[in-house]
Amino acid sequence: MTVAAAEPDAHDSRSLHERIAADLRDEIMNGDMAPGSPLPSTVRLKERFGASSATVQKALQLLKGERLVVGRAGAAVTVREHRQRTIRPASSLAAARSGEPHPWLAQAAKHGTRAASQLLEVAEAVPPSDVRAALGLPDDGTAVLRRQLLTIDDEPAELVASYYPLEIAAGTAMAERRRISGGTPTLLTELGHPPRLSVDRVSARMPTREQCRALRLPGNLPVLRTLRVVYSDDQRPVEAGVLVKAGHLYEVQYEYAPGCEC
Repeated sequence: MTVAAAEPDAHDSRSLHERIAADLRDEIMNGDMAPGSPLPSTVRLKERFGASSATVQKALQLLKGERLVVGRAGAAVTVREHRQRTIRPASSLAAARSGEPHPWLAQAAKHGTRAASQLLEVAEAVPPSDVRAALGLPDDGTAVLRRQLLTIDDEPAELVASYYPLEIAAGTAMAERRRISGGTPTLLTELGHPPRLSVDRVSARMPTREQCRALRLPGNLPVLRTLRVVYSDDQRPVEAGVLVKAGHLYEVQYEYAPGCEC
């Protein structure tokens, strides 16, 4: 384990309690402190970081606000169960079989969690610049927008804004404010535009005000923003989405086979 000095660091302008929280956060996220395990006592943390009790408590309050640990004054502070979840983007391309839920919901159930989606908005809108470029739209071009909030065990997990070309989505269930049985991959397949390839561009950035509110973020940590473009036959883009999730609560897992030109 690393030791954080109490003296200011010329290359790290954060306050000591923020640096302490950063070190502990890293150990929680990489598994050095397993879900359900207690954190070291305040006395141990004071010795390790050369900090006062008040500074250590401020660091722990940050981690509590980030939903990484739980505890109260006078009691042991422990790492939350399910403190980090793994997202596998490849599973989102699969079309559900008739009568079955979206694969994302089914996958959550397999891991003993309760997933749900809340449809926030359906509208014809001008997408962000990178989405317009992905769909080949002009500067004032519009697309069908479906905006959702995904939750796991009643906690916000991901904010999703999906855009579909008008020539594909207009007049279909995608343009209506209602759930789509099996999800949009199923509907796209039924409409003759089966998803063949998904390309993700993942970046870390500070959250917007809307993202802070919707995802209940502490506001001082970055989010993972994914620009996902889905292609059908002849490399035609049929969907472009912006997916945002808390960077400290989720990791993204990709698989590839050696020799695959992806």
